[in-house]
Amino acid sequence: MLKNGYFDMIPLFFVEYFCFYLIFLFNFGPSTVKNNIMTVGIPKEIKNNESRVGMTPAGVFELVKNNHTVYVQSGAGEGSGFFNQDYQRAGATILDTIGQVYAMSDMIVKVKEPIAEEYNLIQEGQIVFTYFHFASSEALTKAMIKSKAICIAYETVEDEDGTLPLLTPMSEVAGRMAIQQGAKYLEKPVKGKGVLLGGVPGVSPGRVLVLGAGTVGIQAAKMAAGLGAQVTILDVNMKRLRYVNDIMPSHVVTGFSNEFNIRNHIKTNDLIIGGVLLKGAKAPNLITRDMLKDMHPGTVIVDVAVDQGGCVETTKPTTHEDPIYIIDDVVHYCVANMPGAVPYTSTVALTNVTLPYVLKLANLGWRSACKLDKSLEKGLNVVEGEVVYKEIAETFHLEPVLA
Repeated sequence: MLKNGYFDMIPLFFVEYFCFYLIFLFNFGPSTVKNNIMTVGIPKEIKNNESRVGMTPAGVFELVKNNHTVYVQSGAGEGSGFFNQDYQRAGATILDTIGQVYAMSDMIVKVKEPIAEEYNLIQEGQIVFTYFHFASSEALTKAMIKSKAICIAYETVEDEDGTLPLLTPMSEVAGRMAIQQGAKYLEKPVKGKGVLLGGVPGVSPGRVLVLGAGTVGIQAAKMAAGLGAQVTILDVNMKRLRYVNDIMPSHVVTGFSNEFNIRNHIKTNDLIIGGVLLKGAKAPNLITRDMLKDMHPGTVIVDVAVDQGGCVETTKPTTHEDPIYIIDDVVHYCVANMPGAVPYTSTVALTNVTLPYVLKLANLGWRSACKLDKSLEKGLNVVEGEVVYKEIAETFHLEPVLA
């Protein structure tokens, strides 16, 4: 009887095992089925005053656990508070030069777009996963086309609901920093108006105009409101304005964004934050050169959209080393890598959101990963010498090619 019962159970066991396997695949997806071994390189960022690094030791640990090899350039994480020994303990191999990292890696994971010194290091067929912001640089776009690499941009990875999961954390940092920096440059010794954003008893608080009610705009408005400033936030999306109206305190007011309203508001605001984003495309110029004459001397503009060309006509990229310039008595702060000033916070926040995608790319290879994950597929910008992202192609009058 025991024998018969034992044999009767065998088919049921196989049925249960098969059902479990199907449930496992359904819930966890094909990305858990590892069929690829990859070498991943983490170079040191060489852009001016860029102290972030593409991955934390915790991220390296996860890649090594998945049987991948990780090369980290010596000193790559020091600016963010992570040292060679931290990466070695996580399983990485430390290489001396950036050239070695590029030469020995199937995939490069970075923070900022490659600069001219890196163009010739990038290999044909190599995956480069980073912020690119192609629409603001024709030189970078042409260099990546020439390299025939697989360029996957953090900023265009897009979820089904239209959110940008890999851009969000840096937008949160930049939005909050915009108010910190703006408040500092309103001080008179650096040619600002001499206004304290929060005011004091008997003195009105400063006034802040925020262009765009996306992640940058909302974080900037939140910080400014927390300091006690009077805040106006403009956008063309009424849904976003209703959301802002619901979550913000009463001294944050909303308005519809158009040229007439912008021209009126810039006359009375002390600090203007540019937080406009068009996915993958160049930012529109909402403030033109002629509008500067309507602003009070010492007004400060912080254009967070500088990565995408800026939403102010007079915007030009600056660095943390030399962050401001003045045109028509208006202070411009246009640092293209604002979160680089707080590298520990930024690096940890970035790895939190990029690591799942890095694992998919490493485990499956870029073709399979992008086929199975439509969010990741939208990150493909330049593939094997062809621009595959429509907005970038339109910016440079190219014909987009399907990846």
